[in-house]
Amino acid sequence: MSPFRADVLTLFPEMFPGPLGHSLAGKALGEGRWQLRVTDIRNFAIDRHRSVDDAPFGGGAGMVLRPDVVDRAVAAVADGRPLIYLTPRGEPFTQKMARELAAGDGMILLCGRYEGVDQRVIEAWRMREVSIGDYVLSGGEPAAMVVLDAVIRLLPGVVGKEESTAEESFSQGPLLEYPHYTRPALWQGRAVPQVLLSGNHAAIAAWRREQAEAITRTRRPDLWALYLRERQEAEKGAEAGARAEPHLEETQNPERNPEESQKTAETRRPLSPPESSREGSVIVKAVGTA
Repeated sequence: MSPFRADVLTLFPEMFPGPLGHSLAGKALGEGRWQLRVTDIRNFAIDRHRSVDDAPFGGGAGMVLRPDVVDRAVAAVADGRPLIYLTPRGEPFTQKMARELAAGDGMILLCGRYEGVDQRVIEAWRMREVSIGDYVLSGGEPAAMVVLDAVIRLLPGVVGKEESTAEESFSQGPLLEYPHYTRPALWQGRAVPQVLLSGNHAAIAAWRREQAEAITRTRRPDLWALYLRERQEAEKGAEAGARAEPHLEETQNPERNPEESQKTAETRRPLSPPESSREGSVIVKAVGTA
């Protein structure tokens, strides 16, 4: 299996791998489960001063990364993998997006600086603009590390037990994770919830679900509303399936009404095609179809 390939385009290549060189991501990097290549955008400048930015048209504070420089840097690594530009105005980075990226063979991350990147090169390369939150950073490098860490830990073999990622926040729908407890069972007068010591797996699962729902309802009303909508849709689907089940059983069970089953079978028997269609050269269409 080929390793997951990550390319980062940045003005500060010395920032990488940074935290990604440690813990789970660092171990996986050493084992060859993923590869990291960092490219200095400044190497693609076109003047002797190695300029990468310029003043914005229309005026305003700050500088903008030049489209010709960014274009050359992207062209050096582009090969069909998802191309992501980290920016505060992008679509929110989610666990779902992390799973989608982890299912691929890699990605390319463009780290913005200053006031951002010229819009024309973003459109020319059809970059996916992604944000890790509603705040502004000095550059896209920390955001790139966040995205990489979230994706890498989902790669096969990176996390020891798949259950560890399956039960985390956002992994089972729009719910935050339940609280965790470990030894000692009593600490500074605070006891572990008794249900977790009961050995009753069904009761423990129910408690954890209740806790996850309560935390989500209190801390993330937006996720709670989404969770309720998804649950209502699931319940409606289950009710519709239950209503259809008796009818399905009647039509498929010949023991209920043998005579009716025989009539049904006769009406369902396909008609013999006309002689001309048996030659394989005539397509017969039902009346009223295109």
